[in-house]
Amino acid sequence: MRLQKALLPIALSMLILLSGCTTKDTITVGTQTFTETKILGYMYKYLIEQGSNVNVDVKTDLSSSPFIVNALKENEIQLGTLYTGEIFNDWFPIQQTKDKQSVLRQAQQGFSKYYHYKWYTPLGFENTYAFTVTKEVADKYNLKKISDLRKVAKEMRLGVDTSWMERDNDGYKPFVKTYGLSFKNVFPMEINLVYKAVANKQMDIVLAYSSDARIKQYNLVTLEDDRHFFPPYDASTVALEETLKKYPAMDKALKKLSGKIDIDTMRTLNAKVDIDMQEPEQVAKEFLQQQGLLKK
Repeated sequence: MRLQKALLPIALSMLILLSGCTTKDTITVGTQTFTETKILGYMYKYLIEQGSNVNVDVKTDLSSSPFIVNALKENEIQLGTLYTGEIFNDWFPIQQTKDKQSVLRQAQQGFSKYYHYKWYTPLGFENTYAFTVTKEVADKYNLKKISDLRKVAKEMRLGVDTSWMERDNDGYKPFVKTYGLSFKNVFPMEINLVYKAVANKQMDIVLAYSSDARIKQYNLVTLEDDRHFFPPYDASTVALEETLKKYPAMDKALKKLSGKIDIDTMRTLNAKVDIDMQEPEQVAKEFLQQQGLLKK
């Protein structure tokens, strides 16, 4: 009996210690295949882990933005990066417009109403589709805008992001219909391959991403979307409302990035990965520390 009494304080002490060592909950951020979403994914990770009692896994290369929308829907991931033009992929009824504020408002209201996602204030940059050619090709055919392609498209090989071919409202089929174009060949490929393909003359024209630093690296010329085919594509953090309700500190952490990254900054960060071959995780960490958003 005396032994039991002697052991009781020790047992209570162990219970107190164990109660303080509870396992942290884990959430998952999903990224697409292109670089900036990976950099942003790690920014989310660092900010959330610093500001809350939650661990964050980063799941990369989840194909296209529609895949991110569906992964959120299935709760396979709890947050990611999406672009306002995603509303044109038939997720819910929308008002047809190209006005940036109207598109943003519809993204925020529609994804909240129909999917219970929180669509944050944009990060500060737009990443739209950009038809690009080498300066040599632009000079040869006097190409300045997409409409100029009508006279030469039938002789040209076009390289495009695979996921763009599958988009019903802002993809290949409505694009060629809007501009009245017919290309010699169309080659779907992973977005990271298009830049070298056109620079090495394997393609005559490619569909690039406007925030990609490799446009400048390969001295490519972007053709003006003179018929305003593409809608706004402002980048935003998107998260499950249920997850944010469960972890209020996560919401506070994510708000810190809104409006903090302009197009030049994003291109610079992308260049560090795509050109300088740095790791997205390290690039994200250094940026946050430089901005005073992450403790060193």
